[in-house]
Amino acid sequence: MPRVTDTAGPGRLVLAATPIGDVDDAPPRLLRLLGTADVVAAEDTRRLRRLTAAAGVAPTGRVLSYHEHNESTRTAELVAAALGGATVLVVTDAGMPSVSDPGLRAVRAAVEAGVAVTAVPGPSAVLTALALSGLATDRFCFEGFLPRKPGERRRALAALAAEPRTTIYFEAPHRLAAMLADMAEVFGADRAAAVCRELTKTYEEVLRRPVGELAAWAAAGEVLGEITVVVAGAAPVEAGPDDVPGLVVRVHDLVAAGTRLKDAVAQVAAGSGVGKRDLYDAAVRTPRASVTDGGRPTPPTPG
Repeated sequence: MPRVTDTAGPGRLVLAATPIGDVDDAPPRLLRLLGTADVVAAEDTRRLRRLTAAAGVAPTGRVLSYHEHNESTRTAELVAAALGGATVLVVTDAGMPSVSDPGLRAVRAAVEAGVAVTAVPGPSAVLTALALSGLATDRFCFEGFLPRKPGERRRALAALAAEPRTTIYFEAPHRLAAMLADMAEVFGADRAAAVCRELTKTYEEVLRRPVGELAAWAAAGEVLGEITVVVAGAAPVEAGPDDVPGLVVRVHDLVAAGTRLKDAVAQVAAGSGVGKRDLYDAAVRTPRASVTDGGRPTPPTPG
């Protein structure tokens, strides 16, 4: 297999994963590019300096900041440099750029301009947490950060309550207790989960417990560090005719959270033993109590 080289050539944009904790996890190709790229765009130039100092690398190219507050204006500068033949390296504080971090805007602009885009794979908090969680790894999805406002967060969780795949989230430590409490309420306190803290760092900790117990743990004291939460998918429910009213309630909850009726029906019907058509008809026939229209029940709008 031919080896990828990082020698001079046509301009390109390179997204490079950086260590999520242990600097020894830095891929050799990342270190080589940090020392040779014409432009290094870093989410935090101070964090970049700490990384390069620890790794014994001295950037020879221009180093500039590239974060959520300036990426809308600086992206054009990066693309122009690549169009001029430069190798432009994009790095964030930890993990892969564009995954809950700056980078997506640069990729889209580079592709539109005809600039070659490639990546240096490496450390990932998402995959590391999934592997350590002990939960199913064959099918999973990544939801990033949930909304900060309690009402919006609960609506987002309601839309995921019947998701059969293992789900991975990021969360700030000071919001973890509230997030887990909402999860326990919406998903059920017995749903299996894992809180992964400070992955690959000195004080790495992985707590594998039901969501309700994790919520109590987070509320009992101050939680510090980088947090990744992994939650088991919803168990398939074999429902009979007597269970249809409960399924209809779940459909209405998803619709209230912003999901289209047809999508909500498909999500709830999956693995329930009730056909999508039967559940759809039941949801349309059975209105959800509403305070609109003078207090009269309002049926969902077919979508």
